[in-house]
Amino acid sequence: MIALSNLRFTCSTTRVARTGQPVIKCLARPPMWRNATSISYSGCIDRRAVLSSAALLGALLGQRSVAVAAGQPEVEKVLEDPRWPEKWPFRPENFQRYDESPDSFFYSQSRFVTHIDDNAINALTKFYGEVFPTSGLESVAILDICSSWVSHYPKGYTPGRVAGLGMNEQELSRNVQLTDYAVKDLNVDAKLPYADNTFDVITNCVSVDYLNKPLEIFQEMHRVLKPGGTAYMSFSNRCFPTKAISLWTATGDADHVWIVGSYFHYSVPEGFSAPKCKDITPKVLFGHTDPMYVVYASKQA
Repeated sequence: MIALSNLRFTCSTTRVARTGQPVIKCLARPPMWRNATSISYSGCIDRRAVLSSAALLGALLGQRSVAVAAGQPEVEKVLEDPRWPEKWPFRPENFQRYDESPDSFFYSQSRFVTHIDDNAINALTKFYGEVFPTSGLESVAILDICSSWVSHYPKGYTPGRVAGLGMNEQELSRNVQLTDYAVKDLNVDAKLPYADNTFDVITNCVSVDYLNKPLEIFQEMHRVLKPGGTAYMSFSNRCFPTKAISLWTATGDADHVWIVGSYFHYSVPEGFSAPKCKDITPKVLFGHTDPMYVVYASKQA
């Protein structure tokens, strides 16, 4: 038997059973396994959390989903005309999770594995190489939030500082790209332990879907970024579904782009540039690869 906490999932569909409990059908892929296993689970998230999360974006955008409106190949266009509502559109229940036990319990087990496939990792590393400041500059500082044992930065990239903020000290201590690290649960306390205007770049790799206080965290990101600094939020369609927020597990890839863009838009009004999306999904001739997207914005000078 494989523990649920050791699995990453590609969630394909979400429905509400007659019992009112959410049932999410997923492809489970244990770390380092090439084959996927189809499973499902049901739980006791408030029915409103699932129904409102699944329907909310469609209601906001003329009774249709962003994913339907944009089309998968045109996911980058989602943020070209986002049609932001005047006020923050989400409700507290949209940020509920199936497993509301302390994240410190879930992440106490070290996982020295990668959570996206090699093609997606290579695409993200290549993207970082194209957008990061010049290597070798002592004045450049980067923050990797929700960090782990690897940050997927280009090999040999050496800014003056790379700070890592994550949940597992063993994993962080193994990350050779970090110059310093701190252990903190941002879902308990969103305050970043850094001074104002410290970092040129902030990265977050496949973890934005777990944040249950996104506005507060994005406000903190804005605070610690230098004027003109940029935050890059990358994500795929794989997750630990018990820990991802209901808004995420009930929606699709293009919807996720809109959701992350909204975090930038509403957290600090006019404090970030208009968020943009880059679809960096690798092109492969044969087989499967994980989709990969980056939503990013810069702190207004």
